[in-house]
Amino acid sequence: MKSILLFGAGKSATCLIDYLLANAPRQKWHITVVDNDLMLIKSKIGKSYYATPAAIDINDEPVRQQLIQEAELVISLLPPALHIVIARDCLKFSRNLLTASYIDPEIRKLEKEIEKAGLLFMYEMGLDPGIDHMSAMKLIHSIEKKGGQIYSFKSYCGGLISPESNDNPWCYKISWNSRNIVLAGVSGATYREKGKVKEIEYQQLFDQSKTVQIPGLGKLAFYPNRDSLNYVDVYALSNIPTFMRATLRYPEFTEGWNALVKLGLTDDTKKHHTDNMPYFKWAAQHIKVNKELTNEENIAQFLGVSSKSKLIRQLKFLGILNGELINLGEQTNAGVLQHVLDVRLKMEPSDKDMIVMLHEIEFERRHMGTKLHSYMIVQGEDNLRTAMAKTVGLPLGIMAKLVLSGQVELKGLHIPVMPEIYNPVLRELEEHDIRFEESFE
Repeated sequence: MKSILLFGAGKSATCLIDYLLANAPRQKWHITVVDNDLMLIKSKIGKSYYATPAAIDINDEPVRQQLIQEAELVISLLPPALHIVIARDCLKFSRNLLTASYIDPEIRKLEKEIEKAGLLFMYEMGLDPGIDHMSAMKLIHSIEKKGGQIYSFKSYCGGLISPESNDNPWCYKISWNSRNIVLAGVSGATYREKGKVKEIEYQQLFDQSKTVQIPGLGKLAFYPNRDSLNYVDVYALSNIPTFMRATLRYPEFTEGWNALVKLGLTDDTKKHHTDNMPYFKWAAQHIKVNKELTNEENIAQFLGVSSKSKLIRQLKFLGILNGELINLGEQTNAGVLQHVLDVRLKMEPSDKDMIVMLHEIEFERRHMGTKLHSYMIVQGEDNLRTAMAKTVGLPLGIMAKLVLSGQVELKGLHIPVMPEIYNPVLRELEEHDIRFEESFE
């Protein structure tokens, strides 16, 4: 039996574990799932003969390293900051590593050692990043193969609530790590538009009304995602005038989130004593309070809206304008907000989420300009087997199968932008109803 070691049994791991267990009998795999929560692992693996739970503290080096030594392939779905711990162990014990997270400066420092060791460390092998890279590169290579000259590339992706479960004023529910949601965009964004590099500070990132049209869904809002220009060389599009990667949300979400940013409630730099502090006092901590006005009126005045506006209704829905005590000990504003989102925007058992991805590529061929739209909509089954879990987990599972069956000879530190990876992965994803529709104008 070939041994797969999976670190992390959280929200994104569900469909990956399903896939690994479904393939285990034929592929002769045994999967060890590591998490600090034994009951969580057992809820994901059931009583499968092909899986073993390992409830450990990830900082327990001897136990962690023993598990890695016993594995043939390691998959990490841990929080991003912990991947480097696993990566160093994989390098030490010559084990291939797959993860859905971004390549960061720490892993980049090990690039030469990984290649020298003849190992494959495949990063950004999830949804975004992951399916976005693979689907985009397939389109780019196809256009260029036919003689097309690309001059504009825009890629959008968002984890949303499915229309039938969209029943709150935020038009959003938590389908993945809520901390990542709270801190999204905190480093601002950089992209290129019509030959000019645009840099947007975090404070202005959500203060936009830009939208794109998605067939069957209508208009979705977007905001630029991190530093898009990190990928112009990777996509071999260094000299094109327009290049942007962006996140999709319903317009109501970006409007509401912009208010939270203005109020300073997403800040993660300074801790506060929250015991015996009412939510309304926390929400108004950065504004000058007029005692003759209500909580809603003070905050509405600060935000420049009516106290009966949609924005105030959104804040009231979160419960942050009432007198309830926070009582979370020492917390940053981001920590308090994360708790609020987990309570107020949680997915109910019958809720379904939705993933939307769109590529807009403009190119010239034989002196004619063409705009290609390629979009994907994936819906979850319920609040456990979500579209997010499906689109993050399945690419990792398929990649694991390719590696363990010897179909991939690639070595070194990579992301999935090469045909020998994206062709088989995208092909199998279609078997799971993860596919793109294309149109031209």
